[in-house]
Amino acid sequence: MTGYRSGKWAEFLACLYLRFHGYRIVARNIIVGRGTTAGEIDIIAVKHRCLVFAEVKKRRSLAEAAYAVSFRQQRRLIRGAAVFVGHHPQYKNYDLRFDAVLVKLPFSVVHLRNAWSA
Repeated sequence: MTGYRSGKWAEFLACLYLRFHGYRIVARNIIVGRGTTAGEIDIIAVKHRCLVFAEVKKRRSLAEAAYAVSFRQQRRLIRGAAVFVGHHPQYKNYDLRFDAVLVKLPFSVVHLRNAWSA
């Protein structure tokens, strides 16, 4: 399986995991702030009054996946969240949270809630 296909498979598993745990997926692979440094957000989900921005990382081990979320990516997701909420005012009163979903294929998924803060 190519890297692209296995990455898409990992994102699918992450969405499935979140849905089974009560999250409603709002958007996937959304590019916010074209022409800015905001970048792409893998998954945006809602649970209760919390808007969750999740970065999906697939590696050979879950530990490698955890270390793969760089500080630069964290900042990019924070900027992307600000742009997304600015374009979708229905979420302006929601709490924001930044999560990481770690995947080791074929079927190991770990959800790190509140992996970093803005």
